[in-house]
Amino acid sequence: MINLELLKTETIPEIVNLMIDFYAIDGYPIDKETTTNLFFEFVNKSEAGKCFAIKYNNEICGYTILVQFFSFEMGGYILLLDELYISNSFQGKGIGKKAVEFIKQFAQENNYKKIVLEVEPHNKHAIHLYEKENFRKHHRDLMIFP
Repeated sequence: MINLELLKTETIPEIVNLMIDFYAIDGYPIDKETTTNLFFEFVNKSEAGKCFAIKYNNEICGYTILVQFFSFEMGGYILLLDELYISNSFQGKGIGKKAVEFIKQFAQENNYKKIVLEVEPHNKHAIHLYEKENFRKHHRDLMIFP
């Protein structure tokens, strides 16, 4: 059984450990203490967005972070699928598909105009999943400062 549960503060350390595994895939820097503090800040600011622990047979196997922002161009509030991670040992069980379906339903129920996300070009499994769920590449490039 697959379900997503709103992040509870007592679950933050387990989610941080999953995030460390996720960031290691692409060599992204991550500091455990800083990340833990950011999670506590995020959980206490509901207007920023939501984090859900993903469970498979009642065991946490991943997480997703959903952030909201406003875009005039896109017609109102937009949901950024900031992160979606399923631990390697749980991949191939339909968990990612179920998580994306949950995210799409969450967006619809909360009147978000669009869902946007970014994905690493080498992550073919994620790209395939998102394309099967009717996400399409945007013609713009992501830029960041600094």
